Amino acid sequence: MNRSSKIPAPLNLRAGEWVEVLSAPDILATLDDKHELDGLPFMPEMLQYCGRRFQVFKSAHKTCDTIEHYVIRRMSATVHLKELRCDGAAHGGCQAGCLLFFKEAWLKRAAALSHEVKAGAQTKLTGINSSALAALNASAHAEPLEGDPRIRYRCQATELLRATTQVRRRDRWNPAFYLRDLTSGNVAPGEFFWYGARAALNAFLLRFFKRRLPHISGRATGKTKPSTANIREGERVRVRRKTEIEQALDAGQRNRGLWFDVEMLPYESSEHTVLRRVERIVNEKTGYMMAFANDCLILDGVVCGGLHSNCRMFCPRSIYPYWREAWLERTATPSRSAIAPPVTEAHAAVK
Repeated sequence: MNRSSKIPAPLNLRAGEWVEVLSAPDILATLDDKHELDGLPFMPEMLQYCGRRFQVFKSAHKTCDTIEHYVIRRMSATVHLKELRCDGAAHGGCQAGCLLFFKEAWLKRAAALSHEVKAGAQTKLTGINSSALAALNASAHAEPLEGDPRIRYRCQATELLRATTQVRRRDRWNPAFYLRDLTSGNVAPGEFFWYGARAALNAFLLRFFKRRLPHISGRATGKTKPSTANIREGERVRVRRKTEIEQALDAGQRNRGLWFDVEMLPYESSEHTVLRRVERIVNEKTGYMMAFANDCLILDGVVCGGLHSNCRMFCPRSIYPYWREAWLERTATPSRSAIAPPVTEAHAAVK
């Protein structure tokens, strides 16, 4: 399959605008033989949204590198659409729930809907033949590494470095670099100036005092112990206080290998519903499925805000942070429907 000779001009979409996802044949016509546009794959999980209208959540003119250095990178003519996350159906049931990237070439501006349509609603897929569908499904698999017989996957997360460009270190400290976060509607003016000033303060603190705000220090002595709480999907939990969380973290801010990110601190003492227990995700660096050896949960509506990180300021990717049960506490006795038999621990540890 060859990429169309003419890609539509960028739409320069802003947060809040309404768009319609193009038909499957129109999108496939923009893709190269790897089913990519500018290095970004169009994944089988995205077909269900063709021909439907959604609101732009945020411009993805920047995103964070979660493969190598956890720093911000540039991306062109791409957006995130409200509530549209990967369900992992074509990628071994991966449970990471990544926010999907949509190239503007796969969209067109549309009028707002007169009624709300849930992202999970199904649509009838038309205009794509069985061979094209099979080829798209096959594109979710990558060639195994030499000597490793396991299934290896490729997705937007594994190909992110190829779909983005590096941001020079000096540009990450240049206020002008962040203006598009404001003009795109990704960040409100109040947030922009408040967190911009805070970032400037942190630059000073890091340089002269090797410390930043907010600050978290692991205080656990010895190996952190596994939890036996067995918190299940649908239960209500409260994020523990910072001082309690620190007691369950080692000096590297980890609990049995799982890192507590500074972007999780704003949720201290707040209550949330457990969206699901995470047992397996695609390793973004290798493409292989990895299993969690210990408890790992994601909370409904709790995402990385990109407001406190040193090198990921205003990142719009809204990744679900992973939580240990030791960092949470139940807020009420679980209902019978929320209680499930314990899940046997998976065989691989989180690195």
